[in-house]
Amino acid sequence: MAPKADNKKAAKPSAKAGAAAKAVLKGVHSHKVRKIRTSTTFHRPKTLQLSRAPKYPRKSIPHETRLDHHKIIVHPLNTESAMKKIEENNTLVFIVDVKANKRQIKQALKTLYDVDTVKINTLIRYVEPAALFLICLGGWDEKRVG
Repeated sequence: MAPKADNKKAAKPSAKAGAAAKAVLKGVHSHKVRKIRTSTTFHRPKTLQLSRAPKYPRKSIPHETRLDHHKIIVHPLNTESAMKKIEENNTLVFIVDVKANKRQIKQALKTLYDVDTVKINTLIRYVEPAALFLICLGGWDEKRVG
């Protein structure tokens, strides 16, 4: 059996025809909206900047850390003047890397020797490694450090 035709479908084409006739009378292009410009110069829109998604690493091996704790502190100094400083002034003397700053030296001493420092004095010598005069609190052991 064939489906029955609805009365609503017959009414719709006449409504569409009426709307089309109204649009023809009124005109489609009668009201043109102008864009408000806020500057005198025209700029193209900014292009999309995609984030990088590399297919392979540009460096095959990441570089080694430049100054670790063992590179910062080269060795303790055991000259006569260094021994005199240890005995009289409660001061340790180390040979350290020239590129290390005082904060790095303090951290390296804390991790390697477990020594709390009061003050760090550095001296850049005419040879490559720098000398370090380390003023310590009481409670450190010479045998453990040297």
